[in-house]
Amino acid sequence: MKAAVYDRYGPPEVLRIAEVPVPVPRDDEILVRVHAAAVGAVDSIARKGIPRQIRAYLGLRRPRIHVLGADFAGEIAAVGAKVTRFAVGEQVFGTTAPRFGAHAEYVCVPESGALAPKPAGLSHAEAAALVDGTALCFLRDKAKLHAGQSILVNGASGSVGTAAVQHARAVGATVTAVCSGANEALVRGLGAEEVIDYTKQDFTRTGQTYDVIFDAVGTSSFSRCRNALNRGGVYLTAASSLRILLQMAWTKAFGNRKAMIAFAGLRPAREKLNDLRHITELVTAAKLVPVVDASYPLRQIADAHRYVDTGHKRGNVLVTPTSPQVSEVLG
Repeated sequence: MKAAVYDRYGPPEVLRIAEVPVPVPRDDEILVRVHAAAVGAVDSIARKGIPRQIRAYLGLRRPRIHVLGADFAGEIAAVGAKVTRFAVGEQVFGTTAPRFGAHAEYVCVPESGALAPKPAGLSHAEAAALVDGTALCFLRDKAKLHAGQSILVNGASGSVGTAAVQHARAVGATVTAVCSGANEALVRGLGAEEVIDYTKQDFTRTGQTYDVIFDAVGTSSFSRCRNALNRGGVYLTAASSLRILLQMAWTKAFGNRKAMIAFAGLRPAREKLNDLRHITELVTAAKLVPVVDASYPLRQIADAHRYVDTGHKRGNVLVTPTSPQVSEVLG
């Protein structure tokens, strides 16, 4: 099968398409023929090997993991002898996180992993764009966001941001979105009641305060945002650093405004599976829609990474492998 591989850290040019063996599912595994897979910031970070501390997981000098990609949608091509939840031919969506491997024509996942039936009415690309449960993890599990609260989402037009706006509206929160003016119509259409153009105004200096501030792109800080939080408010950031870890520990014990970070990809598979089920419920209730900016064939994986690296994508960027039938590769 074809897969996007890399064997050294660096710019998008380190990625190349190679022929690799099709993974053979074990007794408790499922082989999925990938129709679409997301390309996100985590893939870009892993490709670069920056910040360098992530190399403790990926490989100190060279990457141990050669195929990136975690969130995908596709069709079940084969199942192990002990699999009972799924059957060949079913349409599914899910994630391999914290592992990778989805930027390929086929990927193997355990039956007990984060895999669920694809929501009816969605294309594979649309389903793959909804897999990421980062926004749910931050807003529902960490902030305990609920009806009547106010939330500001910084980076509201990106993949995590567009999901956060919709999840916040789904629970009845009032949403202020921070993005460029060019994306105002997009985020208002997703449910934002107020929009702040970050190119013209600093949201920490408007005089407005919020119950929750979610920095989905990591361009702010708790120190800057503290005065924009209501008493008892929560600041959330998707950007990991020693500073936010120390602030989280300090504010948990002292003060009336909290700093928090979550590592959504490291949660147990059962929690991610619950995310997928909840996402499906929201799609069925017309409270969550996919936002797809661009889709590239797998052979243009480097172009997809270049676009993600600009930091200006609207929603999700995807790659779409065109794989042969499993009978042609497994025999």
